[in-house]
Amino acid sequence: MLYLKDVAYHPPATPSPILSGANLELASQELGLVIGPSGSGKTTLLEILAGLAEQTKGQIFWRDQELTPLDLQQLGGLVFQFPERHFCGSTILEELRLGHPEIEADTIKNALQEVGLEHISLNTSPHALSGGQQRRLALAVQLIRQPNLLLLDEPTAGLDWSMRQQLAKLLAKLKNHWTILVVSHDPTELLAIADRCWKIDQGHLELAK
Repeated sequence: MLYLKDVAYHPPATPSPILSGANLELASQELGLVIGPSGSGKTTLLEILAGLAEQTKGQIFWRDQELTPLDLQQLGGLVFQFPERHFCGSTILEELRLGHPEIEADTIKNALQEVGLEHISLNTSPHALSGGQQRRLALAVQLIRQPNLLLLDEPTAGLDWSMRQQLAKLLAKLKNHWTILVVSHDPTELLAIADRCWKIDQGHLELAK
């Protein structure tokens, strides 16, 4: 269970908080969906949960343990918006091994099977993949780390209708093994697979009706 209690983020340089007293509960093997327009605080929420930024107020728990930013870095795996822009490996194998040079072949195989890329050669360039396949590879990069929590920032952005549908089906399958939190401004394909849904606007997070 992920639990946020009155989490706020108000950097000194901003006149008003980016996040204002957010409360959120997400059980294991659930998919949570946070919906809001650009600039509403969605990405900031994910960055805090990934340990990349530290809240200025409030507490974050996993089960009964309160988490520090370092704990959160170990707990979560964040897939950024347009993750394909950050690929550094010249092959799929290189991309998956970045930061994990000693990783075992079985771990790589299992991660690719989870995202439906096991049929593609490991020598393929990530940039030669389709948009949907690139999003799947970005997920596999995080799954190799075995995070407790998968965090996805606008995972369907820039994809056509068919690829969006395929990605939604993949996320529905992944939540059988992982706890997932997705933020999106266009949740059309994701609403049907979400277990819990919130709306965020100007830093205020509330359960969707």
